[in-house]
Amino acid sequence: MYTLNQRLAAEFIGTFWLVLGGCGSAVLAAAFPELGIGFAGVALAFGLTVLTMAFAIGHISGCHLNPAVSFGLVVGGRFPAKDLVPYVAAQVLGGILGATVLYFIATGKPGFVAGGFASNGYDLLSPGHYAITAVFLCEVVMTFMFLFIILGATDARSPAGFAPIAIGLGLTLIHLISIPVSNTSVNPARSLAAALFADTAALSQVWLFWVAPLIGAAIAGVVYKMVGGDGKQK
Repeated sequence: MYTLNQRLAAEFIGTFWLVLGGCGSAVLAAAFPELGIGFAGVALAFGLTVLTMAFAIGHISGCHLNPAVSFGLVVGGRFPAKDLVPYVAAQVLGGILGATVLYFIATGKPGFVAGGFASNGYDLLSPGHYAITAVFLCEVVMTFMFLFIILGATDARSPAGFAPIAIGLGLTLIHLISIPVSNTSVNPARSLAAALFADTAALSQVWLFWVAPLIGAAIAGVVYKMVGGDGKQK
């Protein structure tokens, strides 16, 4: 049994890795001349951060790495409400550290301009200039599906040992769908961390990337209990 401090440290490190790996792929490698990884590479990078951390710290903290995931698990009866605020704090701080390290690496290139810095946004800050209503709906639905995948994959009745793969690939698919719409959040900690360093108005829009994922996660927590019952987490 791990202490709360050990679990919080794991969440801090895991969210640090998610932001550094996922946002780092977007800032450093997505548009690299000739060999850039593009949207597909960024989507895979985000999925890989979750997959690798799920294997590394899933047994310690559950590997939430995301305030929406923690909140959805509370609603779904899989996580104690008393630990929600500490988990969210650890995730936010870990994400900010990840973005800070990324910023210092990125500024090592002459002429670097932060620009959007892999931040999320709507209207002119959306990669495809999608309206606020479309971005809000996309974030609610994508977070709903992410939590539904997590709740199902970690159900005690599901095949053992495969949850990290399903969750990592699920997040990859979500990014493949929604990067053009919102630059894909489904994670308030990731959104806040990137927005802090963007040379845009991303910080003024970050509220949406807290509200929409939390709504989607809460709906998933309720729906999974209706569909799958009260399967305990493995």
